[in-house]
Amino acid sequence: MLSDSRQARIIIAMQRSLPWKLAFLILIPTLILYGCSNPSDGGAASDVPSTGIVNKGSDTIVNLALAWAEAYQVLHPDVRISVTGGGSGTGIAALVNGTVDIANASRAMKAEEIDQALSQGIDPVEFVIARDAIAVIVNPNNPVRRLTLQQISDIYSGKINNWQEVGGEDRPIVRLSRETNSGTHVYFLENVLRMGEKENRTLFSRDTLLLPSSEGITSEVRQNPNAIGYDGLGYVTEEVKVIAVASFSGGDYIFPSAESVNSKEYPIARDLYMYTAGEPEGDVAVFLEWVLGGEAQDIVKELGFVPIRP
Repeated sequence: MLSDSRQARIIIAMQRSLPWKLAFLILIPTLILYGCSNPSDGGAASDVPSTGIVNKGSDTIVNLALAWAEAYQVLHPDVRISVTGGGSGTGIAALVNGTVDIANASRAMKAEEIDQALSQGIDPVEFVIARDAIAVIVNPNNPVRRLTLQQISDIYSGKINNWQEVGGEDRPIVRLSRETNSGTHVYFLENVLRMGEKENRTLFSRDTLLLPSSEGITSEVRQNPNAIGYDGLGYVTEEVKVIAVASFSGGDYIFPSAESVNSKEYPIARDLYMYTAGEPEGDVAVFLEWVLGGEAQDIVKELGFVPIRP
């Protein structure tokens, strides 16, 4: 059995020499083996109390949360962080049910969700942990390069059904969206389809294809020349084309980026959240303090999101 210091040197070496995703795949088995060391084997794990943080929710945030967990556990090997996705609604429901320490959400909690939490004796506390632009994407072979918010709303609501109506070729539009439990879906519905108007009741066209993940949307857009989709900026790859968006007809067409989000020029941008049941304490409080600090925010930038500290 390796000593504490030997384990730490191995983990740190892996982190520095490998891409983070590959390092993560190798790191987890190492941590599991280390955590399972038995005192009778002379392992040092018995000298360090092991605690855990359960973190669940937004699929937009899940890769960021996994990267944070990897980096944090190198610094704090006595704290185990469990990260799963499932959507913002799933994470918030788990917080209300008392089964998670932290809920990830790519939208703010709704009033009815807060009321439900309060009825369970849980007072949700909100933390803005990063920012994100939602990029509208099309196939690279699609000649359309820019759209207004109104045109995007009309496409997704079914008022516009052919690319020719917005300057493209005579092809039917295939609409792609995240599923309804996704915070990205809710944000897009309220702020793009409904243009941020509270009384607006516009809905997605019934033929909109609902996909369970951001990667699924990117993959489908890459393969289908008629498709349009939307994804968090951190999930956009070079295999799709990002559309420049104008807030109104005659306005400037802006591409999503960290700079255009912080300047508030890009019109489809949002905060990303973590929620706790009451003011965080102990390991959860220390972890969230780290999340809001410089090292964790550097990871935000590396993964294509927007740090809360420009």
